[in-house]
Amino acid sequence: MGSDSPLKLPVIDFSNPDLKPGTPDWDSMKAQVRQALEEYGCFEALFNKVQLELRKALLDAIDELFELPLQTKLRNVSKKPYHGYVGQYPMVPLYESMGIDDANIPEKVENVANIFWPEGKQSFCNTIQSFSEQVSELDQMIRRMVLESLGVEKYLDEHMGSTNYLLRVMKYKGPQTTDTKLGLTAHTDKNIVTILYQNEVEGLEVKTQGGEWINFTPSPDSFVVMIGDSLLAWTNGRLHSPLHRVMMTGNKARYSAGLFSIPKAGYRIEAPEELVDEEHPLLFKPFDHVQFLAFYYTEAGQKAESALRTYCGV
Repeated sequence: MGSDSPLKLPVIDFSNPDLKPGTPDWDSMKAQVRQALEEYGCFEALFNKVQLELRKALLDAIDELFELPLQTKLRNVSKKPYHGYVGQYPMVPLYESMGIDDANIPEKVENVANIFWPEGKQSFCNTIQSFSEQVSELDQMIRRMVLESLGVEKYLDEHMGSTNYLLRVMKYKGPQTTDTKLGLTAHTDKNIVTILYQNEVEGLEVKTQGGEWINFTPSPDSFVVMIGDSLLAWTNGRLHSPLHRVMMTGNKARYSAGLFSIPKAGYRIEAPEELVDEEHPLLFKPFDHVQFLAFYYTEAGQKAESALRTYCGV
């Protein structure tokens, strides 16, 4: 009977102000998170800690940022792949993005803002930092639930301390046609967890493990939570890192902001011994995320069906 209804991402509501570890509500939600991340590798999260006014201010700030002249945007540089300004790519002409490292730390945001506005831009800084700090609380909640559900919460402090946050803001121009055009090629994220907020222009598609594409319909009230290859490896394949892409149509631009929890350079990603047994043999050798990212952007990394398995698969 329901076979004709379109597939949708699971929806999990984190709005309960009394949601705390050890409570029945926490345990119930922990089971939902685990199931969603095993089956889909992602879910839609309702999280009202980030007020609607702040979400609107974020989208306005992203719009203002991308309206800057190209020469100004090109000042956003980074030694790490994909952390600075990305744009002008013939393969994905609709796409451009910029990164802000440690976006939850006020002085780090101010340093980046001063690149674009030497005279300062405090409203921009406040919006970016507040949004990143509040969304990072959702990231930490989800990661705690994952570790607890796997019975490896003893590694929680080390796990949380092994990452920092990158806020990546993205713009996909409307292709000015009713035909569907590629916004961003299909890929898996390479980090720990991605939490995405966007305006109400559709485009994000997530591939199921059965090979079907789910079209995500955005809402101003929700975020998309997605697992990256680094957490897939750390959990020894217990969770799923989903392929996803952006497909654009129509005239409106899609704006999005992703908060990425990213392993620090030098930290070895290695599955805890408790997650390796006869039933779950080790899938990946220990690796450094920054070195893995560098491999991913080589020709071999781009051609690989799974860059992670090619790079460090057992």
